[in-house]
Amino acid sequence: MIAPKGILIPVGGAEDKGTDLEQGFIQRNNLNFFEQGILVRIVNETKHKQQSRIEVITTASTIPFEVGANYLDAFSKLSCTNVGVIHIRNREDAQNPEYIQRVKEADAVMFSGGNQMRLTATFGGTEIYRILHDRYKNETGFILAGTSAGAMAMSNTMIYQGNAANAHLKGAVKVTTGLAFMQDVIFDSHFDKRGRFGRLAQAVSTNPSCIGIGLGEDTGLMITDGNVMEAIGSGMIIIIDGHDIGHSNIADLADGKPISVENLRVHFLAKGNKYILQDRKYQESLEYEYEKTDVE
Repeated sequence: MIAPKGILIPVGGAEDKGTDLEQGFIQRNNLNFFEQGILVRIVNETKHKQQSRIEVITTASTIPFEVGANYLDAFSKLSCTNVGVIHIRNREDAQNPEYIQRVKEADAVMFSGGNQMRLTATFGGTEIYRILHDRYKNETGFILAGTSAGAMAMSNTMIYQGNAANAHLKGAVKVTTGLAFMQDVIFDSHFDKRGRFGRLAQAVSTNPSCIGIGLGEDTGLMITDGNVMEAIGSGMIIIIDGHDIGHSNIADLADGKPISVENLRVHFLAKGNKYILQDRKYQESLEYEYEKTDVE
């Protein structure tokens, strides 16, 4: 299989947009993180840095104009002003020649959060969908990012429903086909904030060929070659590997009954740590020095 030449950046939602903490818009883990955060990394990875053309697609959101304005403001704080917002609300909009051309010309395209089913139902089989797949596969340096629902829709297997409180019950987690920019993974967002370990574990247990990737808020992955996944942002990534599952009662249970699964493997990634998908291997960061404390 030929590795994609583009860069995929799924984000767990609530990424730092440089909002004022005193106004209570966002709680983040590092008070000075915006200047080193996810949106900065997206800009710096584009071909032309601050001059790059970035298009934000707000299809998943029910408040697209507010969401779009927030991204315009955030990128402007990074001296990146060549940014556009595309408000595609339905499949008819997705056929708009202007929008198609803008997606063709962008250095980076980012899907906002909202409802991932809006993305699959709106873009599946469209020209924009084909263009994004072609550019991600064949164009070096092209960046495709998505936050929250925009991240969850990137995989072939996509969670679209599942209450965290009932995630231990068979059938409580619903999956369908996503936008399929990556195969054999399942993304989940707002992961630690909303207690979604159980639902991703069930999704992996019913699809053990997939690696589950739980994306914390203000946290994402920089995925190159469709294989090397580097943690970025201020929070935590959780990897759930079901390849070595032993006992599992899922196939024999009736819906609504508690599941039991043996030998799920779990990895925790912080900023700079990497996970090699094809090898299913964790790599410790060599970039960051750890503070040492003397113990008397």
